Amino acid sequence: MAEIILNVEVRDRTGSGGSREARRAGKVPGVLYGGALGPVPVAVRSNEFRKALHSGKLLGHKVTLKHGDETQPVIAKDIQFHPVTDEPIHFDLYRVDAHQLIKISVPVHFFNHEASPGLKRGGALNVAVHEVELMVPADLIPEELTVDLTGLDVGAAIRAADLTLPKGAKLSHHDRDATVASIGASGAMESAAAEEA
Repeated sequence: MAEIILNVEVRDRTGSGGSREARRAGKVPGVLYGGALGPVPVAVRSNEFRKALHSGKLLGHKVTLKHGDETQPVIAKDIQFHPVTDEPIHFDLYRVDAHQLIKISVPVHFFNHEASPGLKRGGALNVAVHEVELMVPADLIPEELTVDLTGLDVGAAIRAADLTLPKGAKLSHHDRDATVASIGASGAMESAAAEEA
């Protein structure tokens, strides 16, 4: 995964007036939280921020923040968008130590649909949760968790506890017993079974 570097400027003005001023200057305003230094108002050039955002690896991943010659690892926790234009209008970043354990949601993706007997016979993959919450070191955050559907038949259930996690990662207490997905009989399969009966 290519590293995302955000070049930030420290903003002089805070509050809504300072945010409007940054947006007029073609920047996205934000706030850097966490650590012993307290909140710092920052801004990133709009085109650079949009490029990082559209990579799909900004929110919830470790990002390098650069201010002059200084760099520090941060996690993008929240991005607010304009309700009409859908342009980013504000963001929140949190300072992290590279090895610090953080709680973060990671997407779950499924593969080998064609190797599942249940899906081949017309069953349906019912996805209950699209992401699970992990406690993971900041430098080992996975882009995704994957589930191999090979050999799964109708009635099979995939639980969060069955997922292969990266080294040092644990499921959050809340998601430990969650069912991620199951393979159920589709309406067509149920109709065919009823006709046979």
